[in-house]
Amino acid sequence: MAEQHAAQAQENPGAVVDGAMAAEPDATAVTSVRRIAGPDSRLIAGAAGVASFLWAGFAAVVFARQTHLVFNPVREPEVQRPRSAGHRTRRVVLRAADGTRLCGWLMTPHAPGRHPGVLYFGGRSEEVSWVARDASRMFPGMTVLAMNYRGYGESSGVPGEAAIMQDASMLWDWLAAHHRVDARRVAVVGRSLGSGVAVQVAAQRPVASLALITPYDSLVSLARRRFFRTIPVAWMLRHRFESVKFAARLQTRILVLRAERDDVVPPAHTDRFVASLPSQPLDQTIAGSDHCTIPYLEAAQQAIAGFLHAGFQRLPESSPAVEEATAVAAISAVASASAAAVAAADGSAPAVAGARLVAEAAALATMAAAQAADRP
Repeated sequence: MAEQHAAQAQENPGAVVDGAMAAEPDATAVTSVRRIAGPDSRLIAGAAGVASFLWAGFAAVVFARQTHLVFNPVREPEVQRPRSAGHRTRRVVLRAADGTRLCGWLMTPHAPGRHPGVLYFGGRSEEVSWVARDASRMFPGMTVLAMNYRGYGESSGVPGEAAIMQDASMLWDWLAAHHRVDARRVAVVGRSLGSGVAVQVAAQRPVASLALITPYDSLVSLARRRFFRTIPVAWMLRHRFESVKFAARLQTRILVLRAERDDVVPPAHTDRFVASLPSQPLDQTIAGSDHCTIPYLEAAQQAIAGFLHAGFQRLPESSPAVEEATAVAAISAVASASAAAVAAADGSAPAVAGARLVAEAAALATMAAAQAADRP
């Protein structure tokens, strides 16, 4: 019987022998399976390789061009000859610590004497000449400094978070030391991208009030949610403007203005920033506004003017001790600008180091001006 089964198996390898398939597989079937499975596996592996290559290429482009994605420098002035009806308006050119030329406008009230000061920071695609035009409505009775970022308007250089923050601190020190400014009553206003600049300045300087137009939690969070969910932007982004990390250090009055329709900064990002503050800000939504139109609307400008005026009214004017310290700060600020210009022309390490030391002295003198008011 065993010999008969063996004979049958040799004649028909695929036949069933006593209910079991013979051990020898069908060579034709195996070849068919290999023909079907082999090319598909190689195709899937190839597609995965192409996808990985494209992903890596896209990530590299984002990393290389992130400055252009974060900043959109506008050279053309929004207002050709900006003038404020309630201020004396003059064009200002200042030098950053590295010698970069920064251009903008200083608006001083017609009335003599020192006045509360306001430092304004614009948005991603904003040239700030319009602030001079609207200063009489937004900042009545206040000395206002509005400067274009590096690469914007007539300012030279290339924008970047680190450089802009160095410039912003220098501008605050310069304004606080100005002879037409009450050093104890200096506020900061920031719009959109500029809200991140304003928050960091307010965390480092004795700001009297802080007004933020369409603020956000961080650019990292915005980029991750809106554009690059599949790319590790937290590792790649150099210009982060993480306002939530500085929020706990804000010890001043804060106004938050939201647009009724905002497709650039979703409400959730403003909510996260507000939730990170140590105290509840004055939080308002401007009816009929969107992200681009909100600063030009009368309701928004009146809200800013009223908020700043109320805050300044709560603070007494500077004492003679503050005036003396402010004079010292003014001298230091002028020396800082001169040293920076020399460093930029010289380019040597000692000159640059000297400019930095003078700039630090100017900042310390300005801080002393604000602290002097607290001394009896």
